[in-house]
Amino acid sequence: QELPETVLLKFFRPENTPAPARPTPEQLSNLIKTSLHYPESFNHSFHQKSLCLVPVTLLLSNCSQAVVDVMIDLRHKTTSSEALEIHGSFTWLGQTQYKLQLKSQEVYSLQLKACFVHTGVYNLGTPRVFAKLVDQVTLFETSQQNSMPALIIINNI
Repeated sequence: QELPETVLLKFFRPENTPAPARPTPEQLSNLIKTSLHYPESFNHSFHQKSLCLVPVTLLLSNCSQAVVDVMIDLRHKTTSSEALEIHGSFTWLGQTQYKLQLKSQEVYSLQLKACFVHTGVYNLGTPRVFAKLVDQVTLFETSQQNSMPALIIINNI
């Protein structure tokens, strides 16, 4: 009786097995898209009330398919004197830091209040937003790309 022919099995392993894909710094800085919603101009009688409070909504959109830890810091101030001359200085009222978690594609609305003591043109685009993937073991979140200046005009009536 004839023996069946023996076939050698060969196992192939690619030499350069790709490591798990790590997001690039550019991808990490685009996890969260932010937009500010506020009136273009706001009328206030500074004679009756010295503080002008304007409601502002900060909209945060998770652009990734992953769960993302987000940190918002409102304490950031415009320090360049040129920007201060043009826009003046204002204060965010209330809580100055927020930590939250956004699910994949989730949109979160954060209600803020801006406080002004003078008429003028102001840039509301000062909140700094940091984000990191929840399963990522990093000490620091990546700063999210800031949008264009968000100018508001405060008028005295």
